Amino acid sequence: MLREALFLVVLCLVVWIGFDALEGQRDEARRERDSAKWEASGLREAARISGEMLAERDAIDQRNIKELTDAHTENKRLRHAVDDGTRRLRIRATCPATGSVSATAGAARVADAGRAELAADARQDYFTLRDQLAQSRQMIVGLQQYAMGVCRRSPAPLANPSPNLNK
Repeated sequence: MLREALFLVVLCLVVWIGFDALEGQRDEARRERDSAKWEASGLREAARISGEMLAERDAIDQRNIKELTDAHTENKRLRHAVDDGTRRLRIRATCPATGSVSATAGAARVADAGRAELAADARQDYFTLRDQLAQSRQMIVGLQQYAMGVCRRSPAPLANPSPNLNK
């Protein structure tokens, strides 16, 4: 009978130790589960923010590409109008009369021939500069909008509250 009682005590002790070990494993598994849930939640939030930032970047790109296309179209329209003579490309210029013609040669002076215009071969350079200026402007505006709208919203790196994630 003593033997049976001792066997029963040893059996209870083994069962108790086994349950204690299982309880420790269960607690560790719960900690890992909670850590994984927290990490998944952080990753979902980061993905949501990244998606919003990409959408905003794409909207900025579309808006600036449209404005640049409109500027190029307007420039082409002006170029064709100047080429076919419906519009004139004028420049602001002055021709100082002092020193170039003597005051005594008043009758020999040439009359004002009208407004100064760019030479035909310089017009192409003018419109090329207009295109480049429009492109540079849109690049600068786009970068400013990107910096103000997207870069300022960049998510901060997630802190890791659970040391078990690094194991």
